[in-house]
Order: sequence, then structure tokens, then C-alpha cells
Amino acid sequence: MDYREFYDKDIVSIRDLSREQIETILDLSEEMIPIAKGEKRSKMLDGRIVGNLFFEPSTRTRLSFESAAHRLGADVIDVSQVSATSISKGETLADTIRMVDAYCDVIVLRHPYEGAARLAANVSENPVINAGDGAGSHPTQTLLDLFTMKRSKESLDGLNIAMVGDLKYGRTVHSLVDALTMFGAKLTFVAPESLQMPEDIVEHLKSKGCTPVQTASLEDVISDADVLYVTRIQKERFPDPAEYDKVAGTYRIDNAMLREAKKDMIVMHPLPRIDEIAPEVDNTEHAKYFEQAFNGIPVRMALLCSILGGEL
Repeated sequence: MDYREFYDKDIVSIRDLSREQIETILDLSEEMIPIAKGEKRSKMLDGRIVGNLFFEPSTRTRLSFESAAHRLGADVIDVSQVSATSISKGETLADTIRMVDAYCDVIVLRHPYEGAARLAANVSENPVINAGDGAGSHPTQTLLDLFTMKRSKESLDGLNIAMVGDLKYGRTVHSLVDALTMFGAKLTFVAPESLQMPEDIVEHLKSKGCTPVQTASLEDVISDADVLYVTRIQKERFPDPAEYDKVAGTYRIDNAMLREAKKDMIVMHPLPRIDEIAPEVDNTEHAKYFEQAFNGIPVRMALLCSILGGEL
């Protein structure tokens, strides 16, 4: 597949992409690495403007999209809080999107409400990239996660993936499991019952031929995992603080636990971490989460290049 087939297309959910389309983006991301590292210069998106609308706190996603745009020669207009927009005066999200649409060539949207990116794509003439909507979807995070796995493991086919932590509210894992089923992954969900993967997602996976294992015990599954995908238990997603207090600190990855893991098992985390991965893990061969954070740049470069019609 030619990456130019993505020209002017929205990226709202990973379910909108086929395995072939995902592989095309990952292959193009590999080509972007020298530019992402500053070893090569590119002006393939010179004259283009990326509109970053981040109505929810973000460090890695917002900065990596900005970096990706600048590395390709594009300019960025940025809004990083609702109070800086007319939404604070009562303007609807739809009207805000229509206004920003006139000022840029692509809109990158993060929003606290699930479905916001789909609404934006419906009202915008220019393409919209979902940078995370509530507990819903985070497709660009999924792509960089897959890219990290592929670079570490050489192939995505048939990997044994253990996902740990907040699987109920974690939009990163909600998107990622959809994509992993396309590559025949074996999935294990490790979480307390109150934070297990939502039943509708589990049923969707089963309809795709994947029956995940669900457990509360990390010790029982860590020795078989090729990838340990750790997530933060997200205090801000809990409607009741008392419920958060019951599960905070449930899992902690340290070097003692990793002695049970395969030598080539990798530990990933979408970040930020709080205390679920001990700092001592950072210096092991298992740790891939900071490399994972960097990989957001080449992957988002590949998306911007494809959607805006950049020529390699």
C-alpha cells in the first residue's frame, strides 16, 4: 500500500485502519527516524499548518506532535487549555472546530469526552487526528506502541502481551488491543476486578477470534510474557476518590519481579508513571518506555506526511 492513500483522511479510531494500513504507517515511520533525530533535515511540509487543540493535560502527545510538525517544516498553532478558547464563554466544540478548521491544514485534538474526535471529524473539512478522547480511543499512541514492539521484537505476529493496571479507564489499552488482534497476539489482562477490561471490549475481541486471559495475579503470567504493558491507575478518571484509594499501588514492577521474566521481555508504559515501575528498572534491558516516548515523533511524522501529502 502507498502511504499517499492516507491523503486528507481522518485518524479517529484504530478500528478505522486495516492491518495493511498500519504496516504502511510503521514502515514509513522507520524512514522518518533520521529526520526525527535531527540527523537529516526535511521541508516536505513547508507552508503547512498543524492545529494542536489539547483540552486535556498532555506532555508527550502534544510535544511530539509539535516536534513532528517542526521536523517536517510545518508550523504549529497551539491551544493547550479550554480557558484560552471561546469554549469558556459557552461556544460549542463544533463551532470551535469550524473556526480552527479555517486556520490550519490538519487538526490534532485531545479532549476529555469520548466521541469528541468523531464529532470534530464530522464538522471539519480538513482532516482530524484523534490525540485521545476521554477513556475512548488513542490511535496514534497505538501506532507508536506497535512501532516500539516491532523494533524490539522484529515482528508483531503472535506476541504474548500482558497488560497490567488500569484496563477499565485506560484508553491506550482500549485502542491497542484492537490492533494487536490483527497480528494474532495472545492477550492477558492483569487487573483487580474493578479495573478489568470493559466487557464490551472483551466481547469485541472474542468476535475477532481472540479470547484474552483475565487475572489479578501478575506473578502467574510474567514468565510467559514477551511484552509487559504497564499502565498508570488514573486517579482523574475515577468518579469516586474512595474507589481509587482501594486500588492505588496494586502493582509495582521492580527488578526482583523481573527475575521471573524472559531475558528479552520488554516493559512498556505510555507514561506518565507514578510508582508502578521502580526507577531501578530504567537501567535494565527490559525498559523500553522512554524509547517508546521518542517513537511518538517518527510515527506522528509519518501520519502528518501521509495525511498532508508530503513527498519523501
